[in-house]
Amino acid sequence: MATPFSSTTSVRRSVFQLTQNPPPKALLSLRDYNAGLNCVKCGSSTTHLCSWKSASNYVRLHRQALVLSTQLSVSGNLLKNRRGVVRAATIEEIEAEKTLIEKDVKARMEKTIDTVRSNFNSIRTGRSNPAMLDKIEVEYYGSPVSLKSIAQISTPDASSLLVQPYDKSSLKSIEKAIVNSDLGLTPNNDGEVIRLTLPQLTSERRKELSKVVAKQAEEGKVAVRNIRRDALKAYEKLEKEKKLSEDNVKDLSSDLQKLTDDYMKKIDVIYKQKEKELLKV
Repeated sequence: MATPFSSTTSVRRSVFQLTQNPPPKALLSLRDYNAGLNCVKCGSSTTHLCSWKSASNYVRLHRQALVLSTQLSVSGNLLKNRRGVVRAATIEEIEAEKTLIEKDVKARMEKTIDTVRSNFNSIRTGRSNPAMLDKIEVEYYGSPVSLKSIAQISTPDASSLLVQPYDKSSLKSIEKAIVNSDLGLTPNNDGEVIRLTLPQLTSERRKELSKVVAKQAEEGKVAVRNIRRDALKAYEKLEKEKKLSEDNVKDLSSDLQKLTDDYMKKIDVIYKQKEKELLKV
């Protein structure tokens, strides 16, 4: 029979090499004998067998503890990493943002065209046009209101305008507002309506108004360029947020430039029409 002490010593050395730490004495105790020199734990007189069982159990448990510790460590690292992760936007969300930018661009450019056209209409030409009075505001019951909201404006002929207020008490206020405007018209108030006669424009006056129209057209183009700039910034922001690639931004910028060019041409068209009206005698 092998000597229990030498067997146990060999087991202890093997376990220590596996775990890098000395095992707890309670797991590998070899001194648990009774009066008959039998092992208290298993009752065997060959105590080294019990020691081998204890050693194998310890190694198994220690290995399980190492595996569990590794799993917890990996899980902890994953959790730490997840704290800094930003959820990627879906394709639907990105498309929605792009559509929103495109709609905003078109709406603002359309509004710019409407503003340019309104400014052109307010400049008198050789023919009468109710839009000439669009920018006139009247003091009505202590508040400034647009003339067209409190009166009906018509063109009896090519060289006159007729202003008929819904409230006759506002006639004097309307007359004052027209006199103070830059239209250069003299109102004729008969107590019922106001008549405006458009005098013929001189050659010099036509040239001056033509310069005013050209300036307003350029202001419209500047507004369109600013809208394009804002849209480009919005696309660049999406690129920084990793929602759009560099190629996506290039394609969108190209489409945006085409849209900008289209609205520039629209401004040129209405500008040339207005200039033609001004210079026509």
